[in-house]
Amino acid sequence: MTDGSNDTVVPLLEPREGIPSVIEHEADLTVTVEAFAKGSGPVAVDAERASGYRYSGRAYLVQLRRAGAGTALIDPITCPDLRALDGALAGVEVILHAASQDLACLAEVGFRPHILFDTELAGRLLGYERVGLGTMVENILGFRLEKGHSAADWSTRPLPEDWLRYAVLDVEMLIELRNALHDQLVEQGKLEWAHEEFAAVLSTPAPGPRTDPWRRTSGIHRVRSQRGLAAVREIWTIRDEVAQAIDLAPGRVLPDSAIVAAALEMPRTPKALTAIAPFTGRVARRHLQTWLAAVNLARSMDESLLPQPGGPGDGPPPTNRWADRDPAAAKRLAAARAVVAALADEHHMPTENLLQPDAVRRLTWEPPEEVADDSVAERLRELGAREWQIKLTSHPLAKALQRLEIKGEL
Repeated sequence: MTDGSNDTVVPLLEPREGIPSVIEHEADLTVTVEAFAKGSGPVAVDAERASGYRYSGRAYLVQLRRAGAGTALIDPITCPDLRALDGALAGVEVILHAASQDLACLAEVGFRPHILFDTELAGRLLGYERVGLGTMVENILGFRLEKGHSAADWSTRPLPEDWLRYAVLDVEMLIELRNALHDQLVEQGKLEWAHEEFAAVLSTPAPGPRTDPWRRTSGIHRVRSQRGLAAVREIWTIRDEVAQAIDLAPGRVLPDSAIVAAALEMPRTPKALTAIAPFTGRVARRHLQTWLAAVNLARSMDESLLPQPGGPGDGPPPTNRWADRDPAAAKRLAAARAVVAALADEHHMPTENLLQPDAVRRLTWEPPEEVADDSVAERLRELGAREWQIKLTSHPLAKALQRLEIKGEL
């Protein structure tokens, strides 16, 4: 489905009932919980974080809207326990846009949806090319949302009125958008697919700690030596500790570019270190001796402790290496991708929503010993595919892999 366009788009400038006061006290929260418990229908929810400003991913504002209750703005810093709200809405469908972004910070304050409708995910299943909240509200409902404060520092107190207006408007049309998308899912025969996807989002466990998270430093590909990689690791680790201690985004303590520059130059003195401009920043300068100690540690480290290039991995190698490492797997991957692309086109959705790319890679890197519909289906199930995805893809994938075997290309 391509994005539609409305001939008459109405700017949504003010909330219908105005901007409610932010709930900052337990007594007011109790009243709000009672009001939302008495409301009807699904509840629209959003949360604002301070990504890019703070180390933590906590929520700094929670917005809710429900028929019969109106809109509420809750300050989760002064009201950090929303378990009563969670209990009051236990059997109620919760509408979120891009739910995976907000579920963790909502869980931190005790709010864990039991029934989900994710408007972004619904848009993907329906084949919308652009699934941002503002774009979908405009194209489907004909209202234009102001999105100017999405990247603001929501840890700011007090919150400016125009930020609060933006926050209220973010849930103003969410129920209407959910209803329109629900009807479209029914029309396209995709409602059960959506329910499976929503349930999968809720049941997905929080990701565990990354292995070697320092390897995600932007620009690390420029560092070719093991001692340079050790310097990246040691500086990154110290930066993370500092950032966590003062609840500041790591990039605001020291940008990745500075870590990479230090790893390339391996400075020996404070003067040489401050010649790299970001190390003269207000926060970074306080820790000059610590950064320098990290570089010196990497310089003097025993070779057995130096990190290896590339690092560990628990899955298939990068696909651009398959042709050299395992030509048969490369052919399986190409065939499987063609199948998934064709099915995705037929059902008007992105390939990654029809079947997760990681599942395709793992299936074709390590296929079942005997390729058949049942064995492919079981393998996909092990890899986290949903039943609707397995029903659509297991037979065509098995057929494509069997065809390669018959041709003797494997």
